[in-house]
Amino acid sequence: MVASIATSAFFPASSGKSPLSKSANGSGETVKAINFSTTPAAPSQSSRAKSAIEAVSKVEGYAAIEPDKVAPPLPSTPAPRTIYNQLPDVSFWLATVMAIVIAAADRHFTLPDWRPKRPDMLSDAFSFGKIVQDGLVFKQNFLIRSYEIGADQTASIETLMNHLQETALNHVRSAGLLGDGFGCTPEMTKRNLIWVVSKMQVLVDHYPIWGDIVEVETWVGSHGKNGMRRDWHIRDYNSGQTILRATSLWVMMNKLTRKLAKIPEEVRDEIRPYFFERMAIVDEDNRKFPKLEELNGNSAEKHLRKGLTPRWGDLDVNQHVNNVKYIGWILESAPMAMLEKHELAGMTLEYRRECGKDSVVQSHTTVYSDCTNSDRQDSASIHCEHQLSLESGANIVKARTAWRPKQGQNKGIVGTVSTAHA
Repeated sequence: MVASIATSAFFPASSGKSPLSKSANGSGETVKAINFSTTPAAPSQSSRAKSAIEAVSKVEGYAAIEPDKVAPPLPSTPAPRTIYNQLPDVSFWLATVMAIVIAAADRHFTLPDWRPKRPDMLSDAFSFGKIVQDGLVFKQNFLIRSYEIGADQTASIETLMNHLQETALNHVRSAGLLGDGFGCTPEMTKRNLIWVVSKMQVLVDHYPIWGDIVEVETWVGSHGKNGMRRDWHIRDYNSGQTILRATSLWVMMNKLTRKLAKIPEEVRDEIRPYFFERMAIVDEDNRKFPKLEELNGNSAEKHLRKGLTPRWGDLDVNQHVNNVKYIGWILESAPMAMLEKHELAGMTLEYRRECGKDSVVQSHTTVYSDCTNSDRQDSASIHCEHQLSLESGANIVKARTAWRPKQGQNKGIVGTVSTAHA
């Protein structure tokens, strides 16, 4: 009873015409209403469906579907053949590609460091450098490039010396002490003062090869009243093995008068907070260098190279020959047979005067072998005395070098260099 009342509230019984008796298009044709009222004896499902179909009359000129017949399907007309509907359906592949692109983009932005790491993928291995150990030591890394190796397939001594010079200047700049000059502090710039090296000692344990990464550390310390000391330590970045150690002494020169000068207290106050009393080389070579006349008077093997002149690219910003160029001039007079079978193990240089762009230089080398037997000289250590002098006879640089027989492990290294460094 409750269900009947609720149903009559939404579907009230009509004693007159059904609302569906209105003309569909005003033509007078009507559609008979279908009686969905329930009866006590409900017919089967198939009977109800058949009665409903029979109750539908013609509407708008369409014939009603008879109960026992199924309307035939409408004939399908093929679409006209065009270039577009003949192309293959690539929607599936486009959807796949777009899904991959979206997934990759989402991974990239949500994981900034998603790329796989390898030991040789160093995010900051070749950065400008940084100050460590409470601001007293400067550290910088360098990659040995293909144009920095020589005939021995190892880095040349000039390459390593350039690394020393570069880290020294970057140390001054990182400390905020770089003025307008080449490695000059602000107080030095005001007084037209520059640093010049007076002595340097270098010890080489072994030479890196192409693709190696070297780590250079440098620091400064005091030396007497009018000097400064700078030391370096070069290691292999991956193994930590020592490659080179070096120490040097520096004095001040007036840039205008080209004469040595004392260190002003204002300059000393600038650099004193960075002094670090640690020595890269404990046993320094303090032996006196022989005079050229003494070298010419003995029976040792002598070699001379004349007519060496600086190129424009050999000058630094202070308009004198770069310190590294002197090493190249020293080796110009070294015998080829020694260079082919020995490698430089150490050297000590004493700088006497600067060399300008118009200078003509002579290179003298005196060779001393530690073995008197000529058959064994190839496997013996050698030391040499060198002098660079102007044509007028004035000394520019005096040097002493030590040489050791080359080791066989460096031969053929270019062909077998690790792909991790390529």
